[in-house]
Amino acid sequence: MKTVILTGANGFVGRQAIIPLIERNYVVHAVSNTLPTVDLIFENVVWHQADLLNQDKTAKFCEKVKATHLLHFAWYVEHGEFWNSRENETWLDASVNLIEQFKTNGGERIVVSGTCAEYEWGVDKILSENKTPLKPNSIYGECKLELHKRLADFEISQAWGRIFFLFGEFEHPNRLISSVIKSLLNNEYADCSHGRQIRDLMYVADVADAFAALLDSDVQGVVNIGSGKERTIREVVLKTARLLGKSELVRFGKIQPSSVEPQSLVANTARLNGEVKWQEKNRKPFV
Repeated sequence: MKTVILTGANGFVGRQAIIPLIERNYVVHAVSNTLPTVDLIFENVVWHQADLLNQDKTAKFCEKVKATHLLHFAWYVEHGEFWNSRENETWLDASVNLIEQFKTNGGERIVVSGTCAEYEWGVDKILSENKTPLKPNSIYGECKLELHKRLADFEISQAWGRIFFLFGEFEHPNRLISSVIKSLLNNEYADCSHGRQIRDLMYVADVADAFAALLDSDVQGVVNIGSGKERTIREVVLKTARLLGKSELVRFGKIQPSSVEPQSLVANTARLNGEVKWQEKNRKPFV
């Protein structure tokens, strides 16, 4: 029987991974520091309210569950704070401990969520796993990259999914698309930068499904998790506004973009599409 520990199971991406894992015949041991809402209770899902920052409790949990697989999303993700918070270092240590305990208790395969922030931004228009240099410009990116390096020390089947940009239900209200929607629904101006930045955006349920597919494969190493499609921020915002019939409320050029913001961040998805054999399902119309 395939059993998976799913961390961050009540989070933005983790909650969306539950159904794809069930569909792939996993018994899911969902870990969160809060109790699940009613919509997250399913057959073949066992919920655990656990503090992964406590090493002893993590060890006891892994010993009790003895899962075959680990899908690790949990991290410090407070919007606007996580990029350079020292909490990233705490989660780096906690993640290493979790992986050690999982392997000690018979674990067979690990997939961990990384980030495109591990790459050196501004070097390549299309970011590739085996070509683009690794040079994070944030503590978040540095700690994720360090965890990836330490994961390589474990002799176990493993893959590392580098997430690009995502949107969807339960995202923070100050993220790009959700903030635009919130303003427009309130008949307020949606102020944006010039909008010429090119980004790779994918619906969060597709991101989670891609991770479930990666976990269920035998693909090893780094895999970009993105759409591989180039879209400008302006294009995405305007399409969102048109769907709401509020295009006149969008104002570009009202926010100054960061001086270190790269022009293009798009994933090379050859490994995801070709080796994992996963394709985006285009479940939402915004992008």
